[in-house]
Amino acid sequence: MPSRAAAARRQEADKNEPLVADIRLLGRLLGDVIREQEGREAYELVERIRRLSVAYRHKHDKEAGKRFDKLLKSLSGDQAVSVIRAFSYFSHLANIAEDRHHIRRRDVHERAGSLQPGSLAYCLEHLHEAGIRPAEITEVLKRGFISPVLTAHPTEVQRKSILDAERAVAGLLEARDRAGTEREMRDVEALLRARVTQLWQTRMLRYSKLTVSDEIENALSYYHSTFLRQIPKLYAELEEHLPGQTLPSFLRMGHWIGGDRDGNPNVGAVTLKRAMQRQSEVALRHYLTELHELGAELSISLRLTGVSSEMQSLAERSPDQNLHRMDEPYRRALTGMYARLAATLHELTGTEALRHAVAPQNAYRSPDELLTDLRTIEASLKSHHAEALIAPRLAPLIRAVQVFGFHLATLDLRQSSDQHELVLAELLSTARIESDYSAL
Repeated sequence: MPSRAAAARRQEADKNEPLVADIRLLGRLLGDVIREQEGREAYELVERIRRLSVAYRHKHDKEAGKRFDKLLKSLSGDQAVSVIRAFSYFSHLANIAEDRHHIRRRDVHERAGSLQPGSLAYCLEHLHEAGIRPAEITEVLKRGFISPVLTAHPTEVQRKSILDAERAVAGLLEARDRAGTEREMRDVEALLRARVTQLWQTRMLRYSKLTVSDEIENALSYYHSTFLRQIPKLYAELEEHLPGQTLPSFLRMGHWIGGDRDGNPNVGAVTLKRAMQRQSEVALRHYLTELHELGAELSISLRLTGVSSEMQSLAERSPDQNLHRMDEPYRRALTGMYARLAATLHELTGTEALRHAVAPQNAYRSPDELLTDLRTIEASLKSHHAEALIAPRLAPLIRAVQVFGFHLATLDLRQSSDQHELVLAELLSTARIESDYSAL
């Protein structure tokens, strides 16, 4: 009969089988690409180094360690570059597989009805067991403020091209988990092979220094891929576990990039203006896309159901006079809202929206004005048996506007303290509050 320790090890191994399978698949694909791109000799060199390192590290084979050291010292420059790239990419791919496995394990816990340690649900359940009510948690969050701040690191050399390809690999591993047939599995593997080939033929490092504009764009790429959609989901998950509570927007993003003048002569008024305009553009274009998609989804006809009087008024204020949509108040209203938000985009950033189906309208002057119209749609859907249409897109959009506003994130203005002192001295002197602030 196996011991308890042996049974635990077996259970852990079973749990990690999908991870091992993913790493083996990605390793095999990388090996195939190296053999195809660099030749069998290069592939066998990488394999020899891998086997010697495993023997030395895991089996404590000292002779293997000596051969390993001798082999590395004998490499030519080109061979060293090829080996470094091979092991770097294998490490990247293994990390992607591990990230996917963490998500997979979380999904397993959710399907089993158990709570994964470290998850929001797990933490909130512990608070519940301690007798802390949802209303008390909400009150604490109303007084709280969390602001993750994105910074530009001069040592960050990984290119966006590499990050995008690796993000595609992560998405394909997820698709592989969902694949239901052998054909689907083969299709996913073919796409994975394509992305690994892309990685191998893409330059890994930058050969020129990033400009401040580059740093701004790199930071904004994370909003496109993650923050604009995932932060509203985080709030929704919290509210799901705090029934009857509407959470304040206590989590908001922050930036240094474009406003950090401390020791950086390349940051000035021009870069600050560009950073603020680009941030605003990213937020507003996301909202415009969501309004357009809502227009496709909310095809509700007055011939089949009613709307609130406020909703009808919002539709009637719209410039949309298309005869085919006269009985579709939500679509008419959203067309008008899109036109107003397009005007906001132009005023704040000088750029144009992708669609202009109606005449230009007055811009929204604040996020609150946009929220008022979104709330009108939400209330009408709730009162006319269409609440199911709120959660998929409208609710996340409302939360996004609350969190990101028209500015996306706060922008810290960082400068050395002596410069701050000069500014304060001038302001206080001009206001006749203190003539010699620096002497205080």
